Amino acid sequence: MSELKMNLWRRLAVGCLIAAGVWIALGLGSGAVNWKGGIVFALAAAALLIRGSEHWCGYAFTVWVFVSVSAAFVYPQAFLSWGGFKLSGLIVPLIQIIMFGMGTTLSPADFARIVKMPWPVFVGALLQFSIMPAVAFVVAKVCGFDGEMAAGVVLIGSVSGGVASNVMAYIARANVALSVTMTCVSTLLAPLATPLLMRVFAGAFVPIDATAMMCSILNMTLLPVLAGLLAHVILYGRGTWTRKIPVLLAIAGASLVLAVSATCLDASAWGVCAPVRGGVMLGSLLIGLVTLAKLVIDVLLGRSDAWMEKVLSLVSMSGICLILAVIIGQTYDVLIKAGFLLLIAAMVHNAIGYTLGYWLAKAVGAGLGIAGFRLGLRKTPESLISEADCRTVSIEVGMQNGGMATGLAIDVLHSHVAALPPNVFGAWMNVSGSILANWWKRKKPDALGERAGL
Repeated sequence: MSELKMNLWRRLAVGCLIAAGVWIALGLGSGAVNWKGGIVFALAAAALLIRGSEHWCGYAFTVWVFVSVSAAFVYPQAFLSWGGFKLSGLIVPLIQIIMFGMGTTLSPADFARIVKMPWPVFVGALLQFSIMPAVAFVVAKVCGFDGEMAAGVVLIGSVSGGVASNVMAYIARANVALSVTMTCVSTLLAPLATPLLMRVFAGAFVPIDATAMMCSILNMTLLPVLAGLLAHVILYGRGTWTRKIPVLLAIAGASLVLAVSATCLDASAWGVCAPVRGGVMLGSLLIGLVTLAKLVIDVLLGRSDAWMEKVLSLVSMSGICLILAVIIGQTYDVLIKAGFLLLIAAMVHNAIGYTLGYWLAKAVGAGLGIAGFRLGLRKTPESLISEADCRTVSIEVGMQNGGMATGLAIDVLHSHVAALPPNVFGAWMNVSGSILANWWKRKKPDALGERAGL
């Protein structure tokens, strides 16, 4: 980060800090102003100050999570509706945009890595869709949750890996390529695995429509990710066609026409595909907009830096924070009653995910290395899963896709209460993930990102 940008962030932080001090002083002095709002400004100042620090910038998003949560606690009514529009209606589209952003980080090479590094992927997927939902069920029972609250706890344990895990893997000096691959694999498995797990573990708490849940996952996550993959090819493809104005105009035009058609066409005309109408519409719209942006910024203006990655990263982080605030605003009364116990549940579930992910990956890697050596398939008994890979599996297993779980709670279970655990768990996962990643960052693993060869 340049010195100019760092100074800008610091000046913004000082401005927010002064505003926070004035706000708190007025609130405590006259009582006419809610002094707690000043706390929100103070946290925003801390986030800006951290963002301007080269050493601590990895914690900036964590602090912004605290800002959004504290704002929802202080002003819960502000996150219910704006101008008559219920903000809960933004949750699913925001999740689709976040998943689209994840798709733009993927390429066909990520799928090829499954063949090159199958064991970490296998261990991660097995833990993600077996132990984590079972642990969530036990945690819900031990905490005494029932009904929609218990279903929400099981739901966050039954979804795929979270998008933020890739960032945490980078900070932790883990294997980022493996992290992206594992997130992609678990997301592709989610349409089948999540509804089945919810029927098994959450069916005792609330009725589960597995078919509706599968369609919702396809609409909310899989289609946006596939659209993101197409956008990745358009943005970063090496073919000459990716810089030809007529080709880009044709792609953008076709995508936008498809988006408008999907919006205007009556739902009954979609038939069995009606549940994925929203995913087709938004995915096409985003592909069209990204293509137009590439045409203007890359081709016409000649800029070739990673502008789209920065934009989508900012949109994704902002979307996560807004989703957190909206759900807290919608379930404020419930959260006040069960918030502390729900936070304890989140800590326990998350810690078990990190611990099992790391140590079981180590055990499997060591066992496979020894077995291969004894069978004469390897020259040494070294582990098949490196330290960097173990860190990656740990982060992937411990960090679930809170956005997907929130969307399913709203879209399929039709319950803001069921959406509360995914948000509390998601907020805590971002905090714990940042702490763990920055701790590992100071402990460089041996043979970073490499595994012992055959």
